[in-house]
Amino acid sequence: MPIPALVLLFLSASMHALWNFLLKSSDEKYIAMGWQVILSGAFSLIFVFFTGLPPHSMWGFAIISMILEAIYFILLCIAYSDHDFSLVYPIARGAAPALLVLWSTIFLREQLTTGGYIGLALITGGIMVIGATTLLQNKSEKPHLRGILTALSVALIISIYTFVDGTAVKNGPALPYGLSMFMMIPFVTTPYIARRYGWSSFIDVWNKNRGYLLLGGVLGLVAYMLTLFAYTFAPLSYSGAIREVSAVIGALLGWRFLKEEMGGVRVVGSAIVFIGVMIIAVFG
Repeated sequence: MPIPALVLLFLSASMHALWNFLLKSSDEKYIAMGWQVILSGAFSLIFVFFTGLPPHSMWGFAIISMILEAIYFILLCIAYSDHDFSLVYPIARGAAPALLVLWSTIFLREQLTTGGYIGLALITGGIMVIGATTLLQNKSEKPHLRGILTALSVALIISIYTFVDGTAVKNGPALPYGLSMFMMIPFVTTPYIARRYGWSSFIDVWNKNRGYLLLGGVLGLVAYMLTLFAYTFAPLSYSGAIREVSAVIGALLGWRFLKEEMGGVRVVGSAIVFIGVMIIAVFG
C-alpha cells in the first residue's frame, strides 16, 4: 500500500470523523446532514468554474454515483427514524469493505496479498466491534430483521458507489469528477429532507448552526476529494477499508471531548482496526 495513499486516507478519515463529531451537537442530525450536502454542492459549483467539467466519458459514472449516494443518504434517514441506526451503521460500515473487495477482485482484477486479506478482515471486524458497543448498552432492544436487511442494503450501496468512484478516477481526472458528482446530489436529497421534516425545520437548523454547517460543508467535500485522489493510485480494496478508520477516530473524539464511555470493547475494536491498517501498510 503506497504511503502517500495512507496519508490521504487518514486525513480524509479525520475530517469525516470531525464533521460527524460536530453533527452530534445538533438535535436534528439529518437536517444538518442535508445542509452539509447542499453546502458541499454549492462549494463544488464554485470550484468547478476553475477546474472545468470532467470528460464526457466520466459523466455516466458521476450520475450513477450521485444516485447511489442519494439512496445511501435516504436509507440512513429511514434507519435512524426506525431506531435501528445503532444496528445499521456498524454493520453497514463494516460489511461494505468486504463487498468492495469482491467487486474490485472481479471487475478490476486487483490481486491482494495474504497480509492484505488479513488486514481487511481485522479492519472490518474491528469496526463492527466498535459499533456493537451501542447494542451491548441497549440489551433490552433485540436486533430486528428489518434493521439487519437495511444495514446490508446500506453496505451494498456504499460498496457500489465506492467501486464506481474508484473506477472513474482511475481513468480520468479526480477533482472535476468529484466536484461534478457533489454538485448533483442536493437536487435529490434536499426535496426528500424538506418533505420529511418541513422547510421551517430546515431554516431553523440553519439559523441555529450556520457556523458549523458551513464548516461541515467544507470538511465533507475536502474529505471525499482526498479519498478520490487516493483511489487514483492505490488498490481500491485497501483504500475503501482504511477510509473506515473514521469510525475509530470518531469514537476517540466522543470519548475525549463529549465524555462518552470508551469502554474496554471499543478500545479492543480500535486496536484491532489499527493492527489491520498496519498489516496492510506493511504487507498489502
